[in-house]
Order: sequence, then C-alpha cells, then structure tokens
Amino acid sequence: MRDIMGLMKQAQGLQQKMADVQAEFDAIEVEGTAGGGSVKVVANVKGLVKSVAIDPAILNPDDREIVEDLVAAAVNDARAKGERVVQDRMADLTKGLPIPPGLKLF
Repeated sequence: MRDIMGLMKQAQGLQQKMADVQAEFDAIEVEGTAGGGSVKVVANVKGLVKSVAIDPAILNPDDREIVEDLVAAAVNDARAKGERVVQDRMADLTKGLPIPPGLKLF
C-alpha cells in the first residue's frame, strides 16, 4: 500500500510540473532555416510560427515555387527542432519515474 501512496504522490507532483512545462513551451522559440539561411522561420516549440524572414535576393516572380518550397522546409526544420526540445525536456522531467515504455505524455 505504501508503494501506491508514493506513486500517487509522484503523479501529483508530475501533474504540477507538466503544467509548468506547458507554460514554458509557449515561450521557448526555435529557428528553422532553408536555402542556406535565405529563409528563416521562428516558432515556439508547440509549432506556432512567430515570424518568417525571406532574403529579398530570392524574391523573383519566376522562382515563386522555389521560395514556397523553402518556406515549407524552414517551417518543417523549426518544427523538428521544437519536437527535439520537447522530447529532451520531457525526458528530464520524467527521469526516475516508473513510466511504461512508449507512453507519450505530450
């Protein structure tokens, strides 16, 4: 019975930590780039895009599709970086807890 009570106490502590980390994730920003830095996207780790910067040198109407592809690639780069930050933070948060393998908390 003592183990169950200890586990319940850990779960309550984890719940509060999770709420704190969720708020933290709104503020953590990552930058994704494409085209050798000609397109930059800043997003939070939850995937909300904050800004997009495009080097004017690549803004040629004939190259519209290339620019669109670069923007998509930069967004995907920022998203992947954000996911890595989230995974690392969650691994730190749950270290030492008896969580079954494969259980996703976020």
